[in-house]
Amino acid sequence: TYTYTCIAHTGLSDDDDFVVVVFQTVHTHKPHFVALHCQEVGGKNYEESMTHVDSFIKELLSSDAMKEYSRARVYLDENYKSQEHFTALGCCYFIHESLKNIHQFDFKAKKFKKVVGKEIYSDTLESTPMVEKEKFPQDYFPECKWSRKGFIRTRWALGDCAFDLVNIHLFHDASNLVAWENSPSVYSGTRQKALGYVLDRITDQRYDKVPYFLFGDFNFRLDSKQVIESLCSTATMQTVRAADTNEVDKLIFRESDNDRKVVLQLEKKLFNYIDQDVFRENNGTLLLEFDKELSVFKERLHELEISFPPSYPYSEDCSQGKQYMNTRCPAWCDRILLSTSARELVLKPETEEKSIIYDNIGPNVCMGDHKPVFLSFRLTAGAGKPNANKHKCCVVQ
Repeated sequence: TYTYTCIAHTGLSDDDDFVVVVFQTVHTHKPHFVALHCQEVGGKNYEESMTHVDSFIKELLSSDAMKEYSRARVYLDENYKSQEHFTALGCCYFIHESLKNIHQFDFKAKKFKKVVGKEIYSDTLESTPMVEKEKFPQDYFPECKWSRKGFIRTRWALGDCAFDLVNIHLFHDASNLVAWENSPSVYSGTRQKALGYVLDRITDQRYDKVPYFLFGDFNFRLDSKQVIESLCSTATMQTVRAADTNEVDKLIFRESDNDRKVVLQLEKKLFNYIDQDVFRENNGTLLLEFDKELSVFKERLHELEISFPPSYPYSEDCSQGKQYMNTRCPAWCDRILLSTSARELVLKPETEEKSIIYDNIGPNVCMGDHKPVFLSFRLTAGAGKPNANKHKCCVVQ
């Protein structure tokens, strides 16, 4: 049995703490295949920070913690000067020396090739046949004058078990006030359209259909209108409008009594709730009833049970690793999703339940505004065959 670990992280730049928690995760789970998907490579100031990404990758590849991973493939979309193609996505794959029979798919030649050595690809990934990369059309999110949202797909074969790994970054909520207007929000509809597009692309007729794992920043949010109505059920709402435009500028929810204490203040980029503990108690799982965006795809996508707190928006103050910022309502933006056939691979009857772990990493460590999540599981090569090898995988978002 080989273990796979999938890790997903948003905001990769010069994050030393992230490097440490990745090493810790690898050391703990000892995967044979590590898949690391990053979004916003270079961080928010990618023009200045992109050089730090190269240092981060070199540290990963040369570190003692990863010395037993004799093969690696790294795909970094760093070409920010190309507005038409830039997605700021990064995919890193590390293969343990004990994993012998591993191949990667060439999308141009339409055949698998044996993985040998360590290779890094950056800048123009459009010419790299080992990945399929697309950026969403501009009209998907017209409010964003230059969106970097899109996806990257790679395909792998372990023995005769083939599967796709898809790095994805969907559209965010531009305004808390707009998100509050309708249930579901207009932003939820935009994400639904984009995710449907990705699913249709990776299951179309161009290539054989295989199990797939989607992990990245889906930007899924709690149903804003419903969660606010629940959190402020006994409060009264005050609307503050801009003097020049008469547009809603601020919503203030106050308790009916108790000196009319402010419970929640809502602005375009402010979500200031009186008690953050509600998002941390029992890992915030009482709020999962408002996490509804994935339900639209319940016939096509599956997820293991969430038992970790909302992954966004964490404080970027290094001393506040568990604190949320008051910019957005905390939500499970970072996810690892499986196709029906991928779930069957992971949840095979012979798989020990304790060998499957879906959690966040570095719960007390500041790594930017997103907290990475990971999935560790065992995958059998040659499923159903006598003496089939089982491989441990770690997928990190």
